[in-house]
Amino acid sequence: MTTAFQAQDAPSAALPAGGTLLAAYRPGPARAFFAGPSRTLLAEGLRRAVPDPASAGRLLAEARTAREDNPVVVGAIPFAPGRDAELFIPAEVRRAGPVRESPLPCPPLAPAAGRAWSQRPVPAPEAYRTAVAEAVRLMNEDRELSKVVLARTLELTAPGGADLTTMLHRLIHRDPDGYTFAVPAGGAATLVGASPELLLSRRGRSVVSNPLAGSAARSADPVEDMRRAADLAESPKDLAEHAFVVDAVRRALEPHCDDLVVPARPSVIRTAAMWHLSTTVTGTLRDTGTSALDLALALHPTPAVCGTPTDRARELIGALEPFDRGLYTGVVGWGDAAGDGEWVVTLRCAEAEGERLRLFAGAGVVAASVPEHELAETGAKFRTFLHAVGLEDAK
Repeated sequence: MTTAFQAQDAPSAALPAGGTLLAAYRPGPARAFFAGPSRTLLAEGLRRAVPDPASAGRLLAEARTAREDNPVVVGAIPFAPGRDAELFIPAEVRRAGPVRESPLPCPPLAPAAGRAWSQRPVPAPEAYRTAVAEAVRLMNEDRELSKVVLARTLELTAPGGADLTTMLHRLIHRDPDGYTFAVPAGGAATLVGASPELLLSRRGRSVVSNPLAGSAARSADPVEDMRRAADLAESPKDLAEHAFVVDAVRRALEPHCDDLVVPARPSVIRTAAMWHLSTTVTGTLRDTGTSALDLALALHPTPAVCGTPTDRARELIGALEPFDRGLYTGVVGWGDAAGDGEWVVTLRCAEAEGERLRLFAGAGVVAASVPEHELAETGAKFRTFLHAVGLEDAK
């Protein structure tokens, strides 16, 4: 048996290339793949189900007592409290260096793959604009409600469904510095995604969180692309939205960390589809008994995926979004019995089951938001997955 993370602190040069684990991944129950900028993980087989995040620490300790060197919990946690998590302790864990260090050509799609997909937006674009306008109206009436994140979905259907292995290759090829994952999503479904946002990592006493909020679509024109990045860096609306998130992260981590460093201004980072305002928050953990998962749960949900204040924003999401988010805007990743781990915000993701692929995208709405702009932002965020299946534009 391969015990979990025996090489926890080994440099990536001492590990096999991450591409070997990507090639070995096959979707299915109790199978999970997670690739980040520093390491890659492939988990297979069910050693023990983890019914809820609160029990993860106890079950990992029990597994460690049963002569596993450093067992791992992997999977996803939903957006809404009280919903079932999709977490498990795998029978076998293989780890490798970053996938970006592997030769990774973008695999071609089957002929006419893009044309095979039918699309159905939920809600329809006009209904989404109406929901954004209603949220803006409510924020102008209730000054305590500062932000709400409203999402929409795009349901794709094709005979035979998605080739998840090819999709993972194409997602990683498009954004090799992000966090790419495929984990069970309940029943026969698989959650596949390429998130740009690190919620929380812990390695020893080192803690890092990288909240993103405030976005602009990329442009194929280099001059226009740089103009959009510069405008984002100075946008009062986006800077205010970003500040809500960073302040929430700071307040959540302060009780647990010393030497907390929070930059005064965000930087601008890019993915293949978007520019984002980004702040990297670092700190030193006070109590090593506090795990990465504990800290991730203290942060979840941030205003980047819910709003401010949390309870009021979540209530408004329930009233204005005509679907259940499920695992979208939850947390996905891994944590070990030593307390280390890497958990990311479940963004740029889709649920795949049978012939259906359900994409998700959201936008942060504040009092200054323009409905048409928020609709365009969600459309730009869909492009990560549309590219992966051979489609170009969302409805």
